[in-house]
Amino acid sequence: MDTLALKKTANEVRKGIVTAVHSAKSGHPGGSLSAADILTYLYFEEMNIDPEDPKKADRDRFVLSKGHIAPGFYSTLANRGFFPVEDLTTLRHTGSYLQGHPDMKHIPGVDMSSGSLGQGISAAVGMALSAKIDNASYRVYTLLGDGELQEGQVWEASMFAGAKNLDNLVVIVDNNGLQIDGKIDDVCSPYPIADKFKAFNFNVIEIDAHDFEQIASAFKKARETKGMPTAVIAKSTKGKGVSFMENQASWHGTAPNDEQYAQAMADLEKTGESLK
Repeated sequence: MDTLALKKTANEVRKGIVTAVHSAKSGHPGGSLSAADILTYLYFEEMNIDPEDPKKADRDRFVLSKGHIAPGFYSTLANRGFFPVEDLTTLRHTGSYLQGHPDMKHIPGVDMSSGSLGQGISAAVGMALSAKIDNASYRVYTLLGDGELQEGQVWEASMFAGAKNLDNLVVIVDNNGLQIDGKIDDVCSPYPIADKFKAFNFNVIEIDAHDFEQIASAFKKARETKGMPTAVIAKSTKGKGVSFMENQASWHGTAPNDEQYAQAMADLEKTGESLK
């Protein structure tokens, strides 16, 4: 898929995010929108997956460690064909399989249930170790929030991954600079992020999370790196693509009302027109 096609797809993913959260009247749009380009590249270009066979043994694994951005994950899976896009409007509704956080037992394409911050990366490290033990070819990807780096478990998992030379593991940090209480460096600064991962024996790549050429280059370098896991520090914009949500911590976990939904969709429609 070329860059233009990826941009168009990511824009559709963003429409799905806004639609799902608006329909649920709750959820987490800000971080979902900031991660949409990374998720799009993973599922439409990078990973060995098959929507017709979500549990195939040699598939690459993905763990959404920042499980609260389920709307972004679900919209990506739906657009990739794992389940109908129309089902996104059932997000968080009673009886819907699309719960507020990813559920591996009920949602096609979800490899690990997640939501309690810090735990997802640990699960991903376990999957990567399992692949090494079994001499399996699959790779493991996990997406963390930068606020999530305040969890000690993240660094226990990172220490283990580096010590065990898990070069089949890619840890992606959605570095949008904001968490529910405000700026990450005001709440409890995780900086310098790159230096921390380097100290744990990671190959570290810093990119613009909204530049598909940089994203592609980072994952290519990760595949070529042997003997150590890779951390991709992806500098992003919280709320990316929706004018009034961008760089606003208040949109971490707030659903748009009808008027805001209409404005958000108009913004995304305009973006879509510009990509034709």
